[in-house]
Amino acid sequence: MGTAIDGLVSGLKTTDIINSLMSVEALPQTQLKTKLASNQTIISTLQSFNTKLTALKDLAVAGTAAGALNLFTATSSSPAITAKTTTAATAGSIDLTVTQLAQTQVNVTAAMSAWPSNAGVPERLTIVDSTGKKTEIAPSGTSLDDVVSAINAASAGAHAVKVPAGNGSYRLQLTATTAGAAGAFTAYRGTAAQVGDGTAVDLMTEPTAAVVKSAQDAKATLYAGTPAAQVLSSATNTFEDVLPGVSITASAVTTGPVTVTVDSDVPGITKKAEDLVKSVNDVLGFIAIYSSVSKTTDTKGATVTKAGIFTGNSTVRAVNDQVLTALSRPIDGKSPSEYGINITKAGDFTFDADKFAKSLAADPAATQAAVQGLAARLAEAATAASDPYTGAVSGLIKGRESEVRDLGNRIADWDQRLITRRATLQSVYTNMEVLLGGLQSQSAWLSGQISSLSKQSSGA
Repeated sequence: MGTAIDGLVSGLKTTDIINSLMSVEALPQTQLKTKLASNQTIISTLQSFNTKLTALKDLAVAGTAAGALNLFTATSSSPAITAKTTTAATAGSIDLTVTQLAQTQVNVTAAMSAWPSNAGVPERLTIVDSTGKKTEIAPSGTSLDDVVSAINAASAGAHAVKVPAGNGSYRLQLTATTAGAAGAFTAYRGTAAQVGDGTAVDLMTEPTAAVVKSAQDAKATLYAGTPAAQVLSSATNTFEDVLPGVSITASAVTTGPVTVTVDSDVPGITKKAEDLVKSVNDVLGFIAIYSSVSKTTDTKGATVTKAGIFTGNSTVRAVNDQVLTALSRPIDGKSPSEYGINITKAGDFTFDADKFAKSLAADPAATQAAVQGLAARLAEAATAASDPYTGAVSGLIKGRESEVRDLGNRIADWDQRLITRRATLQSVYTNMEVLLGGLQSQSAWLSGQISSLSKQSSGA
């Protein structure tokens, strides 16, 4: 690039002239940049639109799952019992009495400073589980840490920890690794063979040793005091499937029967239907906002009309029609309005929760089936629009992104073209200044020569 001589000879502001000329030269690039910014705005809007469509699709697909609206609540007549339901539940009630809570066995040995040994060899330890399986353990040393490590590495059904007992001594606390009666174990000092012949020492028979908690299952009785009395057992305090799809957890023994009642979760089902309608309105409302034509007044008082980003877009209009039709069309011969879903003059929907709840109470199966049918239609419409590969809106985004890449390349080409053009103009004006400087020098020389000739002529 040449060095600019800013009007040193001509007095012209050549830099300003070049900048003005470059502004004209850059008009095509400026138009490309304006188009690029417009496309980026459209892409951002389409992506936001696609996000709303995807949210509708996900909600609708979830609503079509088997039992998605088969919601129930469970209540208990006592705080000692709580209940949970799944979609496999049915309405009903049951009485039960909790007679025993589950416990995980915990044993502590007598206090000791080291593990017993014979002739310096640590004695063996054998743990017998509830099935009668014997696991013989050989500690690497007489340190209680060595015993703890050996027990825990043996996976014998009990976990060991060393607990301080004062005066430099410790107890071994053994906790069953399996809850309930199935986790019962007995720990012996001796080999498996010695346990078998009865010569091993049961660690719990030693002075100050104790079974802190015995292994036991939780127990509850159904129909207590009747010929149909039935005892339930659980390794934990939770009894599964006391009723179909109903689990019950006890936190305390009860003094008498506790009633657990299972009812249809009308508010929960209603909310799912309402959320579906809200998501549809979210999609339709977004289209309406970006399809509206706005009018403003310019500085001269004239009315300026500006179209929305989606105005005249046939693809977006088709998506709007598909979503609208999916929710407004009759389902199983009935209008959605019979379930509290009403279309408005503005082209969106309202949801009448009270009417839906009444329909649900009158015919739960038909109402749930209707909502799931509507969800299936909405899932199809939303998927057709938002699918990453085949979706109509996704296709619009990809098309615009391709155009943006092309515009970016063309703008970059113009950058190089304008750099070259500026260098040419700077060279032209620099050369002009140099030429003018040369002409001025010649003019001054000629003037000097003429003046000299005049003086010589006068002297003669």
